Amino acid sequence: MVSSNVLEISQDVLDSARLTIDDIKKELAINLYEHGRLSIGKAHELAEMSLWEFRQLLASRGVSPHYGIDDLEEDVSTLQKLGRI
Repeated sequence: MVSSNVLEISQDVLDSARLTIDDIKKELAINLYEHGRLSIGKAHELAEMSLWEFRQLLASRGVSPHYGIDDLEEDVSTLQKLGRI
């Protein structure tokens, strides 16, 4: 059984904030990513943007990518498996 959660936002609130539903999704995705609550993959899905577009949006907002030692090690491992290093 698949369940779906629904968040209702009144049109009055959207109008007051001068935001659309798509804008709200993007703002939420940026905020959750910036605070480490969502990965880049889930955040760009929430924003309904390609990974490239979402990365560009983050850069335009001055949000640094989260890239830690685990990410580096995973990338090095992948490059080794591909015979690139």
